[in-house]
Amino acid sequence: MNKYEIIIYWDSTDSIYIAEVPELSGCMAHGKTYDDALENAKNAMELWLDTAKEFGDPIPEPKGERLVFA
Repeated sequence: MNKYEIIIYWDSTDSIYIAEVPELSGCMAHGKTYDDALENAKNAMELWLDTAKEFGDPIPEPKGERLVFA
């Protein structure tokens, strides 16, 4: 599995955990538990990468460090 950062946070509106993969545009998942959200994010990453390969889209290299947002 590629080593992309996954950010997981609680969404109190829907009472679920959201998992985002910022380096893979639009790649995100959710789950009722933290572990579910993490597992679903891993599956979403695999699908994202498979789709990018299928269509010849560029695949970013994992940064390997924590992302910083302004």
